[in-house]
Amino acid sequence: MPVGVPLLQVFISMRAIENIAVPVTNQQLSKQFYLLLGFELLAEVTMPDGDIWIQLGFRNQVTTISLVRQWPYGRMQAGALQGLVLETDNIIRERDRLHQEGVAVSAISESAFGKVFFLQDPDLNGLSIHQFSY
Repeated sequence: MPVGVPLLQVFISMRAIENIAVPVTNQQLSKQFYLLLGFELLAEVTMPDGDIWIQLGFRNQVTTISLVRQWPYGRMQAGALQGLVLETDNIIRERDRLHQEGVAVSAISESAFGKVFFLQDPDLNGLSIHQFSY
């Protein structure tokens, strides 16, 4: 083992955040919303129990989201996800575009990290869109 490398670090093989489950009631309505945000449909598969697996992501990104109506963890209800952060390189254009599409968006505010505005999906899951200054 290399000098100075903690023993635990040798056994960790995690590489990335692969997927974030977004709890929703109407997967098709939510899919349209997230497509409007710029996500791309990666998979839409009927599961053995009749439910549908919908997975979306951004081009050239590892982390994806899935729109789920049921989840084995039980306490995750539609609208429970708060704080999904998306990044843009033109926050004014994105806010204006979403507002024109009928999405309720907050005003743009300044933060220590750049500019941000807030919005919610059809189930009131909370998102923010940032243009980072670093």
